[in-house]
Amino acid sequence: MYDSIISVDALTVELGGNPVLRDLDLTVAPGEIVAVVGLNGSGKSTLLRCLAGLQPVTSGEVRVFGRPPADDAAFWGRVALLGDEPAWYPGLTAREHLELMGAVHAQARMTVDTALELFALEERADAPPLNLSTGQRQRLSLASTLLRPSTLILLDEPERGLDKEFRAELADLLEEYAGEGGTVVMATHDQGLATIGRQVAPSGVVA
Repeated sequence: MYDSIISVDALTVELGGNPVLRDLDLTVAPGEIVAVVGLNGSGKSTLLRCLAGLQPVTSGEVRVFGRPPADDAAFWGRVALLGDEPAWYPGLTAREHLELMGAVHAQARMTVDTALELFALEERADAPPLNLSTGQRQRLSLASTLLRPSTLILLDEPERGLDKEFRAELADLLEEYAGEGGTVVMATHDQGLATIGRQVAPSGVVA
């Protein structure tokens, strides 16, 4: 067993010979929300990629669920990642994308109709994602992420394309997820989102 969902020890990542992360330590407990904050280029997205096992580390150690992150079904069955906009399936509507997500992952956290309502997509449910606005596509991506069962959610600037009102709604949804025992790590520039959890900068703890 493990006491922490995430354990990062002396993590250093160099890209092109330039240090992006240096000697970073981070521990994240079950049910915790952590907001990774800082300027562009400070290593926020790189840290998330390390946690997802998508970025090789130069030195140090990253453990998720007590072991190094692995690109396998067991890992991704427990981890939901929202980074860049996903590749949408041609010919499928917004509703059908959510139905597919629910079919792939057993025991969805909510019904498709509930997800469409929560993310204000009911009137656009039958439209293909590429016919949606930027904000609507981001809400669809978030709906897909929160609909599927998971233990850990990794979010890279989830506020992109969202208006102020829905950013507040998203904060409530993430707090609800954490209240159910889920863990959230998100890179964000939005102060409202950042304040719902412990704030951490790539160089150390902010608050």
